[in-house]
Amino acid sequence: MANTLYISYTGLMDPLGQSQVLQYVLGLSKDHKITVISFEKPENLNDKVKMEKLRTRLNECGVDWRTLKYTKRLSMLGKLLDIAKGAFTATKVSQRSRIHIVHCRSYIASIMGLAVKARTGAAFIFDMRGFWPDERVDGGIWTKTSIAYRIFKAIEKQLFLNADHVVSLTCAGVREFSRFDYLENKVPPYTVIPTCTNLDLFSPADNSGSCFTLGYIGSVGSWYMFDQVVFAVSRLFAMRSDARFLIVNKGGHEFIRDKLSDAGVDLERVDIVEAPFDKVGEYVSRMDAGIFFIKPAWSKRASCPTRMGEFLACGKPCLANVGVGDVKEDFEETKTGITIDFDEHNDINDEDLDASLRSLIDLAGDPGVSQRCRQAAVDRFSLDNGIDKYNQIYQGLSMIGAVK
Repeated sequence: MANTLYISYTGLMDPLGQSQVLQYVLGLSKDHKITVISFEKPENLNDKVKMEKLRTRLNECGVDWRTLKYTKRLSMLGKLLDIAKGAFTATKVSQRSRIHIVHCRSYIASIMGLAVKARTGAAFIFDMRGFWPDERVDGGIWTKTSIAYRIFKAIEKQLFLNADHVVSLTCAGVREFSRFDYLENKVPPYTVIPTCTNLDLFSPADNSGSCFTLGYIGSVGSWYMFDQVVFAVSRLFAMRSDARFLIVNKGGHEFIRDKLSDAGVDLERVDIVEAPFDKVGEYVSRMDAGIFFIKPAWSKRASCPTRMGEFLACGKPCLANVGVGDVKEDFEETKTGITIDFDEHNDINDEDLDASLRSLIDLAGDPGVSQRCRQAAVDRFSLDNGIDKYNQIYQGLSMIGAVK
């Protein structure tokens, strides 16, 4: 059993924290003593009922949950303040609790973890989640000449060089960081653990509707190229008079309606809903296929879309673009999805899109596709498999941290 400190800059009360942090922590708590430090948004901290409900659930699993307030304002200064208070708290907890392993989710948390390793000798897991500094450049927030970018690339170097183990979401991400000059003959031990899915919450269900329903789940902003999705929906509606579009989203409904309306999409054929995490799978089961387009930037080679595993777990094939993580390889190897290329301006050729939509419709009608999708989710995106891999990492590192 490893005495582990898990640091997450994503709050456990956030939707992403619910699916990609909490699920792992609960699973790992069966074999390890886990202390969690998470940064929660002020509005979630003020929801005393939900906070207490989650705290009780974690306590019942033996998880010690420490919360810090996420600084929403002040941009980079806010992050620096969070890093300072997180490093102080994490170091104090580690010294008092004799932590063997500090497991850090993403770059900001990992900076805190470096402080813990330096002060206590705990083994350090850099759970990178993606190339964060380059994501900010590709997202137009920083430039490669900005001071912030250069500082965090220098920090990135230290994270890789000091990591006792690196976790990457994709094989493509491993190929990229293995080429870094400073890691020549120094690549740390690594494990690929894609964004995993709770197969109990996302599972196939009978969908006997007569129409063809294309589905979309999650955010419509930032990296998600919703304009291109809207264009695909408009082409689908022109192609199939019985087609519908079902969107499960939180907080962007007005934006979604405006985008669809501006593109001339008939809103009578569109359903936009909000659902708690444990109910999203019920809506996915009503779909015939899923769609997601993500900006194909270099930094996204290390990303694994959460919605991909959720669609597949529910037996739904997908239409997606190439240039993101292992998406193309996964779909081709498992025959569970259709991929399409964007041009240099991230536009889609009409004929290519129509052909891809027809292929998606045909794939969704394949009697064996639901089983193939589910099996792909079991083999590649199972939460249980992810927890098993983390368990192996913890077991391998527990003696390192204990000896130090």
